[in-house]
Amino acid sequence: MILILGGTGEARELAEALTTREVGVVSSLAGRVARPRLPAGEVRVGGFGGPEGLAAWLRENRVTAVVDATHPFAERIGANAAKAAELTKTPLLRLARPGWRPGPHDVWHWADDLADAARKLPGLGRRVFLTSGRQGLPAFAHLDDLWFLIRCVDPPEPPLPRHHELILARGPYEVAAERELLGRVDVLVTKDSGGAQTSAKLTAARELGRPVLVVRRPPRPATETAETVPEAVEWVLHR
Repeated sequence: MILILGGTGEARELAEALTTREVGVVSSLAGRVARPRLPAGEVRVGGFGGPEGLAAWLRENRVTAVVDATHPFAERIGANAAKAAELTKTPLLRLARPGWRPGPHDVWHWADDLADAARKLPGLGRRVFLTSGRQGLPAFAHLDDLWFLIRCVDPPEPPLPRHHELILARGPYEVAAERELLGRVDVLVTKDSGGAQTSAKLTAARELGRPVLVVRRPPRPATETAETVPEAVEWVLHR
């Protein structure tokens, strides 16, 4: 059986491709989204109890390989997966979509993390389109002099920036709609999530000449890596 640590579009595509080939798959979701898009095959929701708990689960369920297809910023589960794979000698693949790269007409600024983004933000604009996810909003809550247009999938919990408007929406997004939203702000804040599902905002920012503050991806443990679902399918089939 193959364990897919999921929650991304690539994880769902991989589960579909493997179940079509009659490979036994269990997809694990963290449970942080209220109405997740469920992949094909068996699904479990919730944590494992750290790397030791995940290692025990791998042994109990006789897992032959693990694919970490989590979000690029889900560094905790990535570290847990690497440790559990080491403890159990289970083959591990990281399925990681490529990050975004600025083009000739993009005005991008890079931040090492959300705290660094909050420090740099006041120098880039007073009205902010914040698309870095609801769990990172507390990093910006102290910026009382700025106004935020906040977009996330589920309602966030406080603390939130004092001056804000909230939009609840799930991608993919269209360039025309993103252009309209960016017309209301001075600067866009985003994580380097990569992929096409939420990249329309970058196109709109380029067209409007808006600066983009991009949070770099956190480091992940060194392991075998694939950038595409077909590569991951081949890796699994060779296990």
